[in-house]
Amino acid sequence: MVGPDVASALDVSDMKAVHQALRDTLDGAGALVGTTPPGDAERVALISNFYENVLSFLHAHHQTEEDLVFPLLRERCPAERAVVDRAAEQHEEVRVSVDAAESAVASWAEQGEGQRGNCADRLSALGSLLGRHLDEEERNVLPLCAAHLSAEEWGAQPGHGMALFSGDKIWLILGLIRQRMTPAQRDEMLAHMPPPAGEMWTSFGEKAFDELMTRVGPPLA
Repeated sequence: MVGPDVASALDVSDMKAVHQALRDTLDGAGALVGTTPPGDAERVALISNFYENVLSFLHAHHQTEEDLVFPLLRERCPAERAVVDRAAEQHEEVRVSVDAAESAVASWAEQGEGQRGNCADRLSALGSLLGRHLDEEERNVLPLCAAHLSAEEWGAQPGHGMALFSGDKIWLILGLIRQRMTPAQRDEMLAHMPPPAGEMWTSFGEKAFDELMTRVGPPLA
């Protein structure tokens, strides 16, 4: 059984850009955190805030899937319920690791050098765990989304996720995702953003993102 208005397979390739943004930022944590010079409080504040926003987005991303996507898949493709339930169980495992990483980032931001190694380790461990989950989700869950969700249902995710986002730089998340999209996907993303979000991005968000990533530097810039 398919959902309403699903006439053909839905293009869900934009989700791979979201996933790759998460992979890349967490894979880069060892370098970004680990090479921060001792006593460089400005650099610690920059990188810790960067990861505070990434982790907030990861929370919002997974909660959005649990709120909007997984219930529809369980209803419409009951034969694949085990696949969806496994993804949800992995979310719980990831959530524990995200909580540990958030605590480590906060400790590094507050206490500095003595917490740097633990922060880098926690973020890297999260990246490894999340990477395995995302690989499996792309293999097994995204095809179900393409077959059983409508464009409207799929397109409800960004706005829902933005409403759940608790960080202070939503433009950072938009920029990280847009970097990993094709030009056509970027145009589509901008065309379907809520007007306030689109205006934010075009008026100052893109410039702020470029400036921040220059400061963040390799391996992400």
